This record gives sequence, structure tokens and C-alpha cells, in this order.
Amino acid sequence: MLNLIPVFTSTLAIIFRMEKLKSRSKSSQAKSLGTIVSIAGAFVVTFYKGPPIVRPRLDIASLDQIQPLQSNWILGGFYLAAQAILISAWYILQAITLKEFPALIVMLCYQYFFSTILAAMFSLTVVTELSAWKLRLDVGLFAIAYSAVIGAAFLTTLLLWCLMRAGPLYVSMFKPLAILFSTVMGVIIFGDGLFLGSLVGAVIIVIGFYVVIWGKAKEENTIDDCGTWSSELSSEKVPLLQNSTEDTKCCPSV
Repeated sequence: MLNLIPVFTSTLAIIFRMEKLKSRSKSSQAKSLGTIVSIAGAFVVTFYKGPPIVRPRLDIASLDQIQPLQSNWILGGFYLAAQAILISAWYILQAITLKEFPALIVMLCYQYFFSTILAAMFSLTVVTELSAWKLRLDVGLFAIAYSAVIGAAFLTTLLLWCLMRAGPLYVSMFKPLAILFSTVMGVIIFGDGLFLGSLVGAVIIVIGFYVVIWGKAKEENTIDDCGTWSSELSSEKVPLLQNSTEDTKCCPSV
């Protein structure tokens, strides 16, 4: 369900007029097609296994003996869909805020401050045992430090910077790539198997990702060229009607 974050983000960006969708524009066609292809690749990795290319180091038969926990697929699917929609809405909200108030450091301070308060309230409510709050020099302490520095501070700073520079659609396109990275890390670190479905899906994800990047770059180059051409025309003494006509000619649908 999280693979649909680019779709939700693209839809909200069009609704809030942060992205332009033109049926005859090559850049819009490339962004739409690349988003669909990348999502299709993520679903291939998720649902299609195929024959093994690299066999897992852990015996698969031992995994079948593990009793699965009871799960509610309907409730879980609802929660995942809500999470995907909220993440997309968060991208849009942050992009709008950064456009009106481009102070990245101030936004980070406010976000970290209120996130700390909410996390402390939730933790004190859920974890009531005092022994659980003791820090020990073990893997748990390393996990806490890693999640704080990399998972929170570095990730949020990079995310907001990318939202300010490239927009929400560009940021959301990295969500399907997370499946590719997790598959590779699982093979390298945990000895998971590499199957044909993972390889095919990874190729599809990369193709869709680069198609979106190409469409985004083409759109930005066209806007820059039109802006340069308009500034050159405005510096010359030409009639207003002729200036408007030239601007229309130089900025066709791309």
C-alpha cells in the first residue's frame, strides 16, 4: 500500500496546483508514465517471487515451522492506506509551508520540538516500567542513537531540503526505491534469497524512476528557457502585443 504514495502525492499536487498536468506535454506524460511504471515495479517485487537467483543462507524449511501471528488483513490494509494518504498530505503541507516561509532551520526546530513532546507523552503512556528506561551499552543503545541521528535528524533535514528544491512528487518517487534497497540489504546483511521477481521489479522501478526524473528535468529546463527569453524580450523596446505573442511561441507544451 505504501507503494501508492507517489500516486496520492501526484494527485494532491495537481489538486493544489503544485504540479501541472497537460495531456499533450511530453514532460507531464513522462512523469505520469514513470510514476505508474515505478509503482508497477514495486508491486512486482512485493507479489511476484519467481525462481531463486541467489539462494538464502537460512533454510526455508525452518521458516515454515514458525507459527504466524494472528492478523487482520482488512484493518491492516486500512491502516496502511491511511498512512500512505497522510504521508502524501504531509509532503504537500511541508512544500506549501516552505514556499511561503522558506526558513528551513526554523521549521526543523519547531518540528523536532513538538515531535519530542509528542513522543515523550506517548512513551510515558505506553511504557510504564521504570527498568525499560535504563540505558545499557548494547545494541539497543546503538539502535536508539542511529534512529535519532540518521532516522530523524538527517532524514528529516534532507527531506525538507529536497521538498524545497524539487517539490513533493520528486521526493515521493523515492518510496518505491526503498523496496529495492531493503531487498539488496536483506541479501547482503541477513542472507536472504534473491529471486527473479525482485530483480525484474528492481529494473522496472529504476526505469520508471529515471523516466520521472527526465520529465521533471525537461519541465524545469523549459521553464528556465522561457524565463530567459521573456526577460530578454522585456529588456528590448518592442510593442506589448508582440512581446506577448513571442512569449506564447517560445513556451509551447513540452
